[in-house]
Amino acid sequence: MDEKAFWALMGELRHRPGSRDERLEWLRGELLRGTTEGCVAFQVELNAACDRAYRADLWSAAQRILGGWCSDDGFLYFRLWLAALGREVFEVALMSPDSLAGVPEVRRLAGRTPASWCEAEEWPEWEELDYVAVEAYEELTGVDDDGEAFYDALDAAEGDDAPDPEAPPREEPLEEDEIPRLAALFPPRADLA
Repeated sequence: MDEKAFWALMGELRHRPGSRDERLEWLRGELLRGTTEGCVAFQVELNAACDRAYRADLWSAAQRILGGWCSDDGFLYFRLWLAALGREVFEVALMSPDSLAGVPEVRRLAGRTPASWCEAEEWPEWEELDYVAVEAYEELTGVDDDGEAFYDALDAAEGDDAPDPEAPPREEPLEEDEIPRLAALFPPRADLA
């Protein structure tokens, strides 16, 4: 699987009918139609996308959407969700994090507190997406080893290009006036002030 095939899957994933679980099951099925190498290649591309989005300006946008706070893990899950929105949304968000204010999945959250969002369907995070390739890999091999063989294969495939989880995010955090559309949709919450 190359970058083009990866983004084609992400685009189709976004527009598939059904719940997140149903859409994730569809993606798992697509990976199962391929090979173990395809599962690893999918994860390489997913990791590369998340690494490209590991930027302080996007983290600022995530914090604004999420009500003022976003942990390290939460930001990873946000980046997974962002990749699942497809290449066009992803690339535009890299150029201008404030563009997320125009994304329907974000606009639906405006005017509501995170506590009122349906966590399984609306929350702008998608942790489970990070596990679909390893699950498909284990099903294809018939070996359940807590992902050890998969992650060994992933390490070999990424080689020196593996993202560095210890590196600080790129770019600079954004001030409120640099994300005016998001700031208008998600004003500061009084309970965090």
